[in-house]
Amino acid sequence: MLRYFLEIHASLMTLFFRTIAPLLSLALTAVTAIGGDLDSSAFDASNSSESNLKISYSIAALPIKRDEPDKDLWVRIRKGFKLPESDPALTRLHEQSFTRTSAYIERIAERSRPYLFHIVDQVEKRGMPMEIALLPMIESAFNPQAKSPMQASGIWQFMPATGRVFGLQQNAWYDGRRDILEATNAALDYLQKLHGMFGDWELALAAYNCGEGCVAKAQLRAGGSSYSAIRLPKETRNYVPKLVAVRNIILDPERFGINLAALPNEPFFLQLKLKNPMEARRAASLAEMDLDQFLLLNPAFQRRVIHTATQDVLLLPADKIETFQFNLHQKGKQHRLQHYAAQRGESAQSIAKKFGVTLSWLKENNPVKLHNGKFAKAQTLVVPMLKTAQATSKPTSGTAVKASAMLTHTVRKGETLAALAKRYNVKIAAIRLLNENIDLLLPGTTLTIPVAS
Repeated sequence: MLRYFLEIHASLMTLFFRTIAPLLSLALTAVTAIGGDLDSSAFDASNSSESNLKISYSIAALPIKRDEPDKDLWVRIRKGFKLPESDPALTRLHEQSFTRTSAYIERIAERSRPYLFHIVDQVEKRGMPMEIALLPMIESAFNPQAKSPMQASGIWQFMPATGRVFGLQQNAWYDGRRDILEATNAALDYLQKLHGMFGDWELALAAYNCGEGCVAKAQLRAGGSSYSAIRLPKETRNYVPKLVAVRNIILDPERFGINLAALPNEPFFLQLKLKNPMEARRAASLAEMDLDQFLLLNPAFQRRVIHTATQDVLLLPADKIETFQFNLHQKGKQHRLQHYAAQRGESAQSIAKKFGVTLSWLKENNPVKLHNGKFAKAQTLVVPMLKTAQATSKPTSGTAVKASAMLTHTVRKGETLAALAKRYNVKIAAIRLLNENIDLLLPGTTLTIPVAS
């Protein structure tokens, strides 16, 4: 009996040392790596001893379930984090600053909702650290109209000259630094260029803040090349730790008392091309949107006019595309604008009267330069399209379409352009010429069909 008991005891001890003990050890290691139950607000920045520095985050040790489906965009974001934590003391300070009131990060996270999926998608496609998708949090708090005292603008805070270098148009109608698509592409292009120059993402981010010349000179002075080895201006020295602090908060929001609302891992907006200029308020009306919400997606147009000669891409929430298309087919013609070449010395009041608008409308929607009520120099304006102009402005080359030889057709479910062209014995191109944006045929849409000659 004693021998039997000893054999069972030995077997149990073997099981413990082979399986349970390693698991306990691993758990204790993980707790140590993330700082246990230490309250980050109690960190004393003046005490940067080795014991305090051990609380810095280890991304691998945090509880990320890498096999869970990415229904929440935050989960997808967390999986792409790569940056090290080179300055734990500064990072702790910025964690405290960002989380002094939980509403601050929560408000910025909510403001990022229209843009973040697109940015994450682009960062992921380029194989860049996912922390870069959070960069607008510290640059602009995801405010597309943000403008710094140094004239940096947009969610990526491009300076005018740097924006032009990376292809961002800036004129009286449009500022590409505020364009969500264009500015995001330009910012990621710039960061990839900087990474190619310095071979390090921390240095690339530092150069994004203070310029590549600033970082290169700091490397020469220090005789070293790593981020931690060089002396940078105060703002730049804090720049990367700020981003890492935001990363840590997004990585483990509960630890900081942050309630991070889930974001759908799907496109918020879709792109649509507009052929003719249009007032932003009219476009918002066609999409059945509030003007302010419309402008959050299209903040680059300076005068609340979609100036298609500069940029013809419109962003709309994914669930508003069909609404916009349908309303545009039904009543879009009455909202069209056209270009008008105002001559030097021409009266602004007479132009307003000719096109049925007030002088204030003309000034609000155009960057007019007047002298005694007349144009100081020739310039192109946007004005409403006159009814007579609408009737005569349809291109007719190659189609032999006459204004009197038309009929209307109400689209039924399942009908296609090819089927309609065959039914009425006309070319698809002839139908397209008379109807804008008909790639998406919606039941109930009224089309103008030319009568075959």
